[in-house]
Amino acid sequence: MNRAKEHFVAVIGAGECGPEVAAVAHALGRLLAEAGYTLVCGGLGGVMQAASRGAREAGGRTIGILPGREREAANEFVDTALATGLGPMRNFLVVLNAEVVVAVEGSWGTLSELALAKKIGREVVAIGAWSNVPGVIPADGPQAALAAVRRILSIEAMS
Repeated sequence: MNRAKEHFVAVIGAGECGPEVAAVAHALGRLLAEAGYTLVCGGLGGVMQAASRGAREAGGRTIGILPGREREAANEFVDTALATGLGPMRNFLVVLNAEVVVAVEGSWGTLSELALAKKIGREVVAIGAWSNVPGVIPADGPQAALAAVRRILSIEAMS
């Protein structure tokens, strides 16, 4: 069977965020879904929920990799919830299961995911916080982040 490769993009960020950050994450999720990418996230609230909502509303697919043992803890916009029971150590599984990682603001948990992604060779795009970290591709908003993701995936396809 000849099947097109499915691309997975992780969106990482804080479990709680204000309306401006949520709007950015929502727009990013929508754009990623419209481009045909599957969204991977930590499956909970804040940036994760907003991005998942944007992707789902655009007809995209969402995967939430949860820190706890209950799949029911996932936000309502996650299509496939995976319980890990690993707490914050699940951050590694989030970035492992994506080809590219996009950070939307965030704090220490986001930084841990960013560092893990770089450690295993994933490209990281950042909107807002963490955009000045060496090795991270800065983006000034969702459109720029999508453009960076497309560039990264097209370069990888040529390799």
